[in-house]
Amino acid sequence: MKTELPNLLGAVIRDYFTDHLPRLRGTSPHTIHSYRDSIVLLLRFLSRQRNKPVTGLDLMDLDPPGILAFLAHLEEERKNGVSTRNVRLSAIHALFHFVASRNPEHLELAQRVLGIPFKRARQRAIDYLEYEEIDAVLKTINRTTVQGSRDYALLATMFNTGGRVQEIADLRVCDLQLTKPFQVRLFGKGRKERYCPLWPQTASVLRAFCQQRHLDLRSESRLFLNHRGHPLTRFGIRHILARCLGLACTSAPNLRKKRLHPHSVRHSTAVALLKSGVDLSTISHLLGHAKSDH
Repeated sequence: MKTELPNLLGAVIRDYFTDHLPRLRGTSPHTIHSYRDSIVLLLRFLSRQRNKPVTGLDLMDLDPPGILAFLAHLEEERKNGVSTRNVRLSAIHALFHFVASRNPEHLELAQRVLGIPFKRARQRAIDYLEYEEIDAVLKTINRTTVQGSRDYALLATMFNTGGRVQEIADLRVCDLQLTKPFQVRLFGKGRKERYCPLWPQTASVLRAFCQQRHLDLRSESRLFLNHRGHPLTRFGIRHILARCLGLACTSAPNLRKKRLHPHSVRHSTAVALLKSGVDLSTISHLLGHAKSDH
């Protein structure tokens, strides 16, 4: 009776997600969730394809033909784009790098899986906001309300720092330095820490926001909360930005022609810095670019 391989697959996945990624690699919860979702989709697909329960799958079921069929399923049936297909494959590759180091007896399988190539995606130009459009977005916000004060501080911080949405969502009050030199501490991919300068206007906005909320600047509580008092999520920030962009279309109609999302804000900051004469290596450092980050 063959029982060791299903146990091996379960043990590999358990150790990968509960120990290797969070403890040894220090991978962010967001990345772990993304990897987990990809592996869940793969296992469910293979379960249907092999006519086995998920608990009956073994490591050898995660072979190149099965994985290639899964990737084709993503594009043809789930209508995922090439970039989403590549994200799923990246998660599978990461798992098999772990398999190769943990279970060298399965190195040959890992090498075959790691040989599955990424697809080249047609690169779309990323839309960004000009200074006048950023100004129009900020002017849509009613700063006399509690929600408006938060939204203004949030978007001003995003436009100033070019921070990733998760970096902004994770901001704690103690990450702000609102005395000269004004700056904010951001934690990027892999919990890499960097300091980003704040313009005096942004520092003033954040100082007023903290005073309004009676925040102790040494507090480790999250800076931006929703109406229930919980930390804003990436999706909450995306919703706030979309609402403000919609309102700004009245005074800046060109916004209607653009595909804008939180990453567009990051790109807008980079373009503004470039136009003001800041060199590319400094911009890359300020934005916390990794080699694989776009």
